[in-house]
Amino acid sequence: MVAQRDVPAGSTALAPMLGHGEHDALRSGRDVRWSPGTYGWCVKSSSTDQVTDIEGCSTRVVDAERVSVVRSRMPADDDLADTADVFGLLSDPGRLRVLLALLEGELCVCDLAVVSGLSESATSHALRLLRAHRVVSVRRAGRMAYYRLDDAHVRMLLDLAVAHTEHTQAIHPERDDNV
Repeated sequence: MVAQRDVPAGSTALAPMLGHGEHDALRSGRDVRWSPGTYGWCVKSSSTDQVTDIEGCSTRVVDAERVSVVRSRMPADDDLADTADVFGLLSDPGRLRVLLALLEGELCVCDLAVVSGLSESATSHALRLLRAHRVVSVRRAGRMAYYRLDDAHVRMLLDLAVAHTEHTQAIHPERDDNV
């Protein structure tokens, strides 16, 4: 949750941190709310629907109540970073082929390498990354290691991603074949 501080009109408690516009906001007699922004603290006037960064950048808020609800439901930064890491793992076509192969059930590294078109070394490296993020799990049988999707959430994520790409036609401006 973003730390915020209500500052009564006329207060100079944050004066050393403020630029000229922010001093004017405090002196104007309006109540303001200060909260950390991207590049410093932000001021939100209770009399307007506008958030202003101390550096002078403004962002207009159209539906303040809805923005507040969405922000309160936003996962913690660590959870967002972990989720972004999982999507990053899925962004590599080789790792994605490995994961899609595991939709059919558990496979050993050798078989995964053949199915994915990767070398055994690259497959092992991909599986190590996927295992570290709890996307896949391993079962050992003697000297063999069999990998499988870690849980139903991973399977659902892959199924949804494949279904999405099957029924949509993406535009890829970054690819040369779209010219």
